Amino acid sequence: MKTSTRDPVPRPSLGALLYGLIPFIAVCFSVSWWDRLHPTVLGVPFNLFWLILWMFLTPLCMWGAYRLEVTRAEHDRRKDCS
Repeated sequence: MKTSTRDPVPRPSLGALLYGLIPFIAVCFSVSWWDRLHPTVLGVPFNLFWLILWMFLTPLCMWGAYRLEVTRAEHDRRKDCS
């Protein structure tokens, strides 16, 4: 059985990690700032609105992290070829 000589999986960039931490911090550590029943936004308590909002914003943050990593990989590939 032949072993692979490929490089190990590269570490994610700092920017990608920060993009990934944004939703985590927004949902987990900001509770004390928004844990109120009033005011309401669009007829729902603000805390529920905040959590639903981050359900839609999280994929945008993950897309940003993905784009950073794809750009970085393309740059590394071009650098290796020249």
